[in-house]
Amino acid sequence: MLRRLCIIITVAVLCQLHSSLTLAETKKPKQPTKFLANPLEVTTTDPLLPPSIKRQPLTLPELQSLERALDELNQEAAAKLQAGDQDTAFEIWNREARLRWYLGSLAQVQTLSRFGAIAWGRNASEQVRFITQRLQTIQKQAQRQKTVDLDLMRSLGEAYQSVRSPQLALAVYDQILTAVQQQQDAVAVLQTLTIMGELHLSWFDYPQAAATYERLLNLTATQSDKTSQLTYLQQLRYIYQQTKQPQPALDVLKRIAEIYEQENNLIKIPELKLAIGSNYETIAQENPSLLKEAFNNYQEAYLMGMRSRQYARAAEALQKLIALYRTQEQIDEALQTSQILIETQEQAVNYYGMMQAYDQIGQLYLERQEYPQALAAFQKGLEIAQQIKHKETYFAQQIEKATK
Repeated sequence: MLRRLCIIITVAVLCQLHSSLTLAETKKPKQPTKFLANPLEVTTTDPLLPPSIKRQPLTLPELQSLERALDELNQEAAAKLQAGDQDTAFEIWNREARLRWYLGSLAQVQTLSRFGAIAWGRNASEQVRFITQRLQTIQKQAQRQKTVDLDLMRSLGEAYQSVRSPQLALAVYDQILTAVQQQQDAVAVLQTLTIMGELHLSWFDYPQAAATYERLLNLTATQSDKTSQLTYLQQLRYIYQQTKQPQPALDVLKRIAEIYEQENNLIKIPELKLAIGSNYETIAQENPSLLKEAFNNYQEAYLMGMRSRQYARAAEALQKLIALYRTQEQIDEALQTSQILIETQEQAVNYYGMMQAYDQIGQLYLERQEYPQALAAFQKGLEIAQQIKHKETYFAQQIEKATK
């Protein structure tokens, strides 16, 4: 009986195994998921189009009627999105954008640009991909034409920016640049290069941005448009600061200062002299002979700051000088400059700055182990600290240190 039971169980297991193997052989592997069809490329007839659309182009009244209907679709989609129904809103906008083609490529690109900005803002990556693909199709069609449609190309460039495709946008602007150069349209060349520079900069492509602004600067070098030149120079200053290139930054700063001096705009000079001195100080790490230039520019920043009553700039220049004197172990000069700093802060009525200056003097005297002078400086600092109710404990500790 036991033997018969074992045989029955064995047969059942073998049958089950055979069934599983047969099922595995007959079951087809799952097909990979395909990309959804681009709704902007759908070619089915739309109820908004007249039946004669396949035989003849739309008449002017039909075009006007279609444009009104599409404007209404845009409003309907916006209302759906506002109500939280993004899927329906996007369906309507796809339909609107698709039908805008009958009003011309430019009209469709402008719609795609608007729609693309919305889709990007909603993190709708698939919809952004659809829009980008459609823009590329329109671009290819436009490139087959004998003449360049500049309005269409500019609109394409803006649309690519809307969907955050900087490389595609730059490729379009490069074509525009070639076209306007051939037309010898100097204004359009500057406008196109400006857009390209801003685009490079917005995507942190500093080398390309620098090359573009240098090019713009060269194009305006012989013109009297100082405003544009200053704009390009300020952009280059920012780029070279970000990329830590002190020598190119120095050259740019000098050119900015030269323009301000020509325009007698001396109020801008102290800040520039500070920046020039700072770049000289950086370069002097490899070429110590240039340290003198840093000193000279800091001194000029101080003098011009005082003349223009920019006491904060003047004080900043003195702080830079004190720091340099200390690195050169010129303590007497550092102390003398610190005393001038106190007078400058008094004129600025900057009690905090005066307190900091007295602390600095005290520390310098401590380094030289001249304790009575250090004590006097810290006591002055404490008096101001008590007035502004700040760092009183700190100065009391410094006084105790100098006393001991």
